[in-house]
Amino acid sequence: MSLRHALLGLLSERPASGYDLLKTFETSLANVWPATQSQIYTELTRLAGSGLITVAAEGPRGRKEYRIADEGMAELRHWLTEVAPQRNTRSDILLRVFFLGVLRPDQAHAYLTELIAMSEEGHEQLRQLHDSIDWDDDNLSVYGRIALEYGLRFQAMRREWAEWAADQIKPL
Repeated sequence: MSLRHALLGLLSERPASGYDLLKTFETSLANVWPATQSQIYTELTRLAGSGLITVAAEGPRGRKEYRIADEGMAELRHWLTEVAPQRNTRSDILLRVFFLGVLRPDQAHAYLTELIAMSEEGHEQLRQLHDSIDWDDDNLSVYGRIALEYGLRFQAMRREWAEWAADQIKPL
């Protein structure tokens, strides 16, 4: 996935300014694909330069509202239907698990206990995010809820797995 496709996806719902898009990233997409303000504005400039989006309106202080162009919608649909998703196989968490054997059992157990707490905290943050959003029946709400549910279930699964893993460690 790329920032390009995330922005095209957001703009497929409605025109938005860079600031509006940044706020959407901060409240929802950051859990899936984080991006900084400078990354968003740089990519908006590239998208406009390549004709995938257009400036729909300009406001005070140089504020621009962007709209997806037909070419941008075609690119988004192409990416969704014809480009295979990349399998992200890197996990700092699991790489550390592979090497927990170099620690004392109590240290390895403590790492997994921290992972349990991290998973519970992540689950709680996502639950609070869910409760703070005024869900609607538009596409972004429907599919955003589906994506958020994935995050909730992933956090719950990781907590359950870490509890199991901690039970596998035999004390000295």
